[in-house]
Amino acid sequence: MNAIASRFRQLMAGKNSPIGRYDLKNKTKRSLALYTCIGLLGGILALLLMASPGVAQKPQLQQPLLVATRVIPPFVLSNKGELSGFSIDLWRNIANQIRVESKFIEYSTVPQLLSAIKDSKANLGISAISITAERQQNFDFSLPIFAGGLQIMVRNPENNNSAFPNILQLFFSATLLQVIGVALVLIVVAAHIIWLSERHHKDGIIPKSYFPGIFKACWWAAATLATQADEMPKGVMGRLVGIVWMFIGVLFAAYFTASATTSLTVQQLHGDIRSIDDLPGKVVATTAGSTAATYLREHKISVLEVTKIEQAYNALQTKKADAVVFDAPVLLFYAANEGKGKVQIVGSILREESYGIILPNNSPYRKPINQALLSLKENGTYQSLYDKWFDAEKS
Repeated sequence: MNAIASRFRQLMAGKNSPIGRYDLKNKTKRSLALYTCIGLLGGILALLLMASPGVAQKPQLQQPLLVATRVIPPFVLSNKGELSGFSIDLWRNIANQIRVESKFIEYSTVPQLLSAIKDSKANLGISAISITAERQQNFDFSLPIFAGGLQIMVRNPENNNSAFPNILQLFFSATLLQVIGVALVLIVVAAHIIWLSERHHKDGIIPKSYFPGIFKACWWAAATLATQADEMPKGVMGRLVGIVWMFIGVLFAAYFTASATTSLTVQQLHGDIRSIDDLPGKVVATTAGSTAATYLREHKISVLEVTKIEQAYNALQTKKADAVVFDAPVLLFYAANEGKGKVQIVGSILREESYGIILPNNSPYRKPINQALLSLKENGTYQSLYDKWFDAEKS
């Protein structure tokens, strides 16, 4: 105990002395410098370890691109959940070219597909998506992947169950209206001739006064033209006019019959819709939100908008619609396959359109996709895919 107490007193004496205080201060400074160096070395080692590829945390694997699409044969077909078609095959070749993994997400309508891309639920979209100025305000497009346009499809007239043709439409056809117009002119001319020749005859069939004489003359001319004259003129000049007029009536009846027969035959073979000019007053089916729907509304044509194009086909077959207006390649494929013998394509392309791959604005994938498209067209892959999926359409 005495030794411990003695050592404590020595320490205390050294601390209270000037020399002891100086030594303690130096030790404190050296300790701070030592701790600072150790901290700096530790920080440098940590930075080196983080930068080292062998020790650093492994980067996350790249997520597959989400590709929005919708079923629209022959561009996209679905068989038990397995997608195929021209657009699907084309995208798979593009994905191989730019070396990315991808996953398809199906949507029912074009507006849903566009909304998914706008809301970043999909990285891009491919199907049969028309490139329009309105869409380019909110999205980017690739180079065109297909050149198409809008066309009209109607029921095959041979499948029309009605035994009676549209008589009202027949009489209002341009050809028969011309025939009727010529007949009225001839009746008026013949009526005046017969009135002039019969008005002074004492037993004449036409009254002397212009009214009502001209009306009686018009009736006689019309009845004779239809080969149904009930009396003949009494004067020599009137009878000569009557004979000539009856001969004209026979020719006119034959011409009218031939024109009516031709018009009915054309109606049976081609139907009453042959171009865009025949669509006003008709009900035309197409998909909601499509360029076809916009086109029809711009031309003041009644539109039956449906969710899927298959519903438009059904509306046409069940006579809820008089025609379908949609993308020509899609209609041609249907007419050559499932709708063969049931429908027919009429008229020429209404408006040319190009399809593209749709992306968000400023997408980093636009340039590599365009490069891949050009490469596929140059090496013949694109043409092979086109021939594979549109042989049926060509036939």
